Amino acid sequence: MSSNNIKENFENTFHWYQKAAESGDVKAMLNLALFYHSGKGTEKDLEKAFHWFQKAAKSNDIEAMHILALCYYNGEGTEKDLEKAFHWFQKAAESGDVKAMHVLAICYHNKKGTEEDLEKAFYWYQKAAESGDVGAMYNLALLYYNGEGMEKNLDKTFYWYQKAAECSNVEAMHNLALLYYNGEGTEKDLKKAFYWYQKAVENGNVGAMHNLALLYHNGEGVEKDLEKAFYWYKKAAESGDVEEAMGSLFLCYYNGEGTKKDLKEAFHWCQKAAEGGNVKAMLGLALFYHNGEETEKDLEKAFYWYQKATESGNVEAMLSLAFLYHSGKGTEKDLEKAFYWFQKAAKSGNVKAMHILALCYHDGEGIEKDLKETFHWYQKAAESGHVEAMHSLALIYHNGEEIEKDLGKAFHWFKKAAESGNVEAMHNLALLYYNGEGTEKDLEEAFHWYQKAADNGNVRAMNNLARLYHNEERMEKDLKKAIYWYQKAAESGSVEAMHNLALLYHNGEKMEKDLEEAIIYWQQKAAESGSAQAMRNLALRFFNGRRTERNLEKIFYWFQKVAENGDVEAMTILALLYHSGEGVEKDLEKVFYWRQKASESGDITAMNDLAFYYYVGRGTEKDLKKAFYWFQKAAESGNIEAMRGLTNLYYNGKGTEKNLEKAFYWCQKVAESGDTKAIRSLALFYNSGEEMEKYLWKAFHWYQKAAESGNVEAMYNLALLYHSEKGMEKDLEKAFYWYQKAAENSNVEAMRNLALLYHNEKEAEKDLEKAFHWYQKAAESDDIEAMRNLAYFYYSGKGVEKDLEKAFHWYQKAAESGNVESMRNLTNIYYDGKGTEKDLEKAFHWHQKVAESGDVINLELCNKCKQPYTNYKWCQLCNSKQFQQDFAKWTSENELIDKFIQEAQLSAKNNYEVLEWIPYSKLSNINYYDKGGFSKIHRAIWSDGPIDSWNFDKQQWNRWNLKEGYEVVLKTLNNSSSLESSFLDEKNSFSKFIQFFGITQDPDDLNYIIVMSYARKGNLRKCLSDIIKFKWQDKLQLLKKIILGLKVIHESNLTHNDLHDGNILLSDNYDELFIIDLGLCKPISNLQDSDQKADEIYGVMPYMAPEILRYNPYTQASDIYSFSMLMWEFTSGVSPFNNRAHDHHLIFDICNGERPKIIKYTPKCYVDLMERCWDSNPSNRPTITELEHKISEWIGYINEHYKINEGVNYAAQIPNIDNKLKNDISEFVKGDIISQANISTIVQSHPQAYLTSRNITAEVDYSECLECMI
Repeated sequence: MSSNNIKENFENTFHWYQKAAESGDVKAMLNLALFYHSGKGTEKDLEKAFHWFQKAAKSNDIEAMHILALCYYNGEGTEKDLEKAFHWFQKAAESGDVKAMHVLAICYHNKKGTEEDLEKAFYWYQKAAESGDVGAMYNLALLYYNGEGMEKNLDKTFYWYQKAAECSNVEAMHNLALLYYNGEGTEKDLKKAFYWYQKAVENGNVGAMHNLALLYHNGEGVEKDLEKAFYWYKKAAESGDVEEAMGSLFLCYYNGEGTKKDLKEAFHWCQKAAEGGNVKAMLGLALFYHNGEETEKDLEKAFYWYQKATESGNVEAMLSLAFLYHSGKGTEKDLEKAFYWFQKAAKSGNVKAMHILALCYHDGEGIEKDLKETFHWYQKAAESGHVEAMHSLALIYHNGEEIEKDLGKAFHWFKKAAESGNVEAMHNLALLYYNGEGTEKDLEEAFHWYQKAADNGNVRAMNNLARLYHNEERMEKDLKKAIYWYQKAAESGSVEAMHNLALLYHNGEKMEKDLEEAIIYWQQKAAESGSAQAMRNLALRFFNGRRTERNLEKIFYWFQKVAENGDVEAMTILALLYHSGEGVEKDLEKVFYWRQKASESGDITAMNDLAFYYYVGRGTEKDLKKAFYWFQKAAESGNIEAMRGLTNLYYNGKGTEKNLEKAFYWCQKVAESGDTKAIRSLALFYNSGEEMEKYLWKAFHWYQKAAESGNVEAMYNLALLYHSEKGMEKDLEKAFYWYQKAAENSNVEAMRNLALLYHNEKEAEKDLEKAFHWYQKAAESDDIEAMRNLAYFYYSGKGVEKDLEKAFHWYQKAAESGNVESMRNLTNIYYDGKGTEKDLEKAFHWHQKVAESGDVINLELCNKCKQPYTNYKWCQLCNSKQFQQDFAKWTSENELIDKFIQEAQLSAKNNYEVLEWIPYSKLSNINYYDKGGFSKIHRAIWSDGPIDSWNFDKQQWNRWNLKEGYEVVLKTLNNSSSLESSFLDEKNSFSKFIQFFGITQDPDDLNYIIVMSYARKGNLRKCLSDIIKFKWQDKLQLLKKIILGLKVIHESNLTHNDLHDGNILLSDNYDELFIIDLGLCKPISNLQDSDQKADEIYGVMPYMAPEILRYNPYTQASDIYSFSMLMWEFTSGVSPFNNRAHDHHLIFDICNGERPKIIKYTPKCYVDLMERCWDSNPSNRPTITELEHKISEWIGYINEHYKINEGVNYAAQIPNIDNKLKNDISEFVKGDIISQANISTIVQSHPQAYLTSRNITAEVDYSECLECMI
């Protein structure tokens, strides 16, 4: 029949059903509703279907009642209404509808549309089951199994599961199999269990798959077959059995059961099972993460899964979770939570947890210490078979901790533990047998258990066994076995055994070829195992180098170990090693640390050394009060050096009030001990005249005692007393005698004074040869006055053959050491060319040095006009006339330049101010040298050289030219072929503070060239690595020269505008310093009168003041900021911010107050001045005059400090200066001591650290944008 025909038939059927229904036919109503419900013969219409179901039901059609109930239950064609659904299910059931009976039971069971009523549920399940409803049979079985609605009845459970299973209910098959497996409601029958599991599996029951796999796995009801077990585990797992199958599958893969071992798959299924709620899998997954198997180790995830497993009651997980809380791994350490989970696991029967819980109570970890609870849990664990707990319980009984001591029970539990394999218990059991504690004494049993414990590696047992073999009278002595077990114990780390073994070797009880090596070996082993005595012996053995090479690293290592154990001698030696840098890097702070430790442990010498470190600030902050405290402690304990230090403190009032009586008391104590230095010091007390003039004769007495005891300084001072008539009659013979004695003992001042005596015919028999001899000895020992006199002897031929070259040598040595008279003589020697090649430049240099010394200079008269020279060899009046006569002989062919040079020549008050037009042809060997911010720089030879003075004999200029010419620097001014007068006015100002010889012109590009002095050392930046090693007085001298150059600029009403380490040049010996690259110099008035910001900013970024980086006008205070960066370089040895990019970020940071990091050990006073110089507020910065004053003051007093403290152990104070200045000078002196041991420089410069002047306008603008954004 075609589909059209079928459709036509349905429509006809529908038509007649409708007609019949409307005529009251109940069956037609039901069928019409079904047609509307299914859409057959008409459009589907659930509401009309509901209408006709309702009509039929109300007409008592049972099927319609059931279907109407379903409509209400599911909300089809009407609103969902469980109560009405229940009503119609009840009607249908009461009318005999079996399915309705089953559903009605479900409604009573599950409170659907009515209140729960298990009895009625049972009634209707039973009615439906007895009427053949399979689902009802299954549910009825469940009620019987769970005892819901009636008493539990396994027989009837079995009956109805069997009925339902036989009717093909798959769940019933599975549950029936369970009943057979467990023997519930029937006899246990594994084969039938297997049969029904298999039936359930064949019908798709997933849970049965897992149980079937278990039967195959365990060989229950069927032959064991791991491959089939694996197959069904996998089927169940892939079918979604999370709870059991996935967990079992993970174990198959993990253990390689029924399949190849595959940890990756094991991890996969373990994770799946754990995420699905399988508790064992949670534990397994935690272990995977804990151990890092097939996944990265992740203790946090391990913690998470242990926690999940514990929430499901897994005891093993509780224990693991407790361990993580205890160790703080995977979570924050929490001993209270660790205790909680140990306790949970213990109370859940975990024996290991019981033992650990006992330990928690014993140690008070996570809970208050409670020995009763400790005992309780040890006992619980021991009784549960935990061997370690048995041993611990035995110890409690043995020691009587919180319970009555009971050696019998101790013996019982030691024996139980020993017999269970606890090695420590074996040893303790042996001790009990040996001592007869808790049992009768039994040496054989003791020996037996010592041997058992020793064989199992117990070191104490090895020792005791060795002792039995070595010493025990009741046993046959066996030295070989004694040595064997001592050696075993020693090799296992027993310090006692090592000592005993070393003693055996030392006493010759076992002769070897080289006992010393054996002793060292076992001493080292004992030391490495923590024996303080062995460490000390070993350290001393290495230190003294007994039959072994001296090993500084080992010496240091072992002394440190011993010192850490409180050995004072080791502390002292360790301090010496740190001080000398032997075996370890030199470290004054650690020297101080160990001296302090030794002092606090009572070492008197260390107290004295500690006091000295506090005194000078070595390895610690200077602290005079603490220095006084420790000097006093050491002095009162008899330390002579400390008495001397205490004398000094009382005398100078340092660290305590000044007290001359106590100073005298302690000095006398030292002197009375026979110390020659103290005798001399005591003499100085009497000789000082300070409140003790009447005791001058005592000074003589103590000088005499010290001199006769061999003190060389006392010999010299005694000679002075005899020479000066102080304290006794003048006695030149005795003065001569003691000068000679002191001189023969290398006292330099005595040598000089002895030479003076021989030289001066008024005071002794004149002997120029002996005078020469002693001047020479003193000069060779660096006495400056002796150098000058020796030079004079060579120059005049007195006492020695005349030798102008040697005269020159010694004048030069004396001049370089600061002797002004020698500088004068050296000036004349260079000018005349006597004893050395004539060198007018050097003559001028030494004349300038005399002028700089502040000494009065008597100017010579001009040969022509007979008037005094205006400067060295310079008559301005006569020289200006000579220059004027020469004007016609040269021209630059530029009127402005000619006028500029002529005016400079006419106004020159010295040769330094002379300018010349230098023909380009006079320059040779022109080579590129460098590039400045605004020009190119070349080196060249000027054949004439600069003007020095007028030669009246030859009627020409004397010049500074060597045979091969004079080396100069040529600074080419870019794009300067036409010069403006303003440029020349500026250059005229520059000539006041830079050695500027003249101007020339490049014939090729017509650019003008400035001819300047060549500084052989190059710029300051290239010299920083040397300067950082200078002493502070030399660093300050260089800074002063920079200040003086900058001062000339500022006093000329100018600012430099580009001061940095590349624009400062140094001469060969650092004597001369030139500030160059003055292209940005501007008069202050020009800057101050301008209200407008500069269009562009040039310079080297780190040296530029914050205000300049914000477009504010340049001031002299901005130069001071740049100078602060030079100050910092003298402490660091590198340019500031050389380790970061010079970009907008740096500008932003500078403007927000960032400065270079202060270098360690920089004197505080220097830091304070430097920080004032780089203050963000220009008005807070010092002026150039203030800087000159402060730096000059420091230089003067530092020089004086070194002068008065030459050869003195403890620094004497400079008189007549305030405390602040005293502290400043002390900081510089301390800085010299410390910095020499700690010189380090930053080495690697950043590739974007730009150290030449450049246009940084873009970076400045960008940094302002950055500031706005922030």
